Amino acid sequence: MNATASSNSQDSSLQKAPQPRSGIVWLASYPKSGNTWTRAFLHNLVKVMSGERDPQHINKLVRFSAGLAGKRLYIPLLGFEPTNEHRDQVAAVRHQVQRHVADSYEGLIFIKTHQALMIDRGYTTINFEVTAGAIYIVRNPLDVTISYAHHMGRSLDDTIAILGTQNAEVEVSEDQVHEVYGSWSQHVMSWTRKAHPAIYIMRYEDMLADPKKAFSGLARHLLFSPSDEQLVQAIKSSSFEELRAQEEESGFREKSKAAERFFREGRAGQWKDLLTPQQIDKIVKEHGEQMARFGYLPEQQVN
Repeated sequence: MNATASSNSQDSSLQKAPQPRSGIVWLASYPKSGNTWTRAFLHNLVKVMSGERDPQHINKLVRFSAGLAGKRLYIPLLGFEPTNEHRDQVAAVRHQVQRHVADSYEGLIFIKTHQALMIDRGYTTINFEVTAGAIYIVRNPLDVTISYAHHMGRSLDDTIAILGTQNAEVEVSEDQVHEVYGSWSQHVMSWTRKAHPAIYIMRYEDMLADPKKAFSGLARHLLFSPSDEQLVQAIKSSSFEELRAQEEESGFREKSKAAERFFREGRAGQWKDLLTPQQIDKIVKEHGEQMARFGYLPEQQVN
């Protein structure tokens, strides 16, 4: 692997970079941690504040947000369709792709990413010069393991190994270039190692327990001023029940081919029923330091 964690370079770069009034706001998370839910809320919030009452459909979450891993964004710069053999070239033009997209929008654009904030073949995965800020969603890796296993169609043990793989990368696919995830701990540490006013951190479990408190905090951070009624409506329109109903009615294009459905359970604590003591111990052993930071250690593991 050629992707390596950058110690303090991203912190200093983000602080030195100009803070634009427009640019990219990253919606960042390790996979299956609440990214899609957050995107749905933001779309519904913007809609309801603009006087639109109908829920935003999950297959149209590109109205105010986008992704930047599509090959189509890279081919014009590279002059060819990249494969796994072209990861060096992809890493070298990633900043240009991000700048092009940022320049294509007036104001802020929300960009979904599962990239860790790391160095990929000598280049940071994130272009700080076109970054206005970031929202980072973190979820208990014990539950991430279960959700991610269903998403990939892999066993729990295989998924535990994936979460623990240092400098992990997602290979180039038919439609997308490679991305750098790192291990779960690397990913979390890369985005949260140092408090920064431009990075807003949310716990998935808090979003479940008190969505009004969690999402009102996010709205304030983004300098949105919804009324109480607008906030409640946006939360209702992006609830798990609403998102799952939409998927059952018309499918969800972001669902992997290996998964039965994308919106499966939407709850915390599944690991208590589905993981063995040995599996729990392995996850805690590999990720205990970051789990402790966010209150995820099982009670018996807390000293």
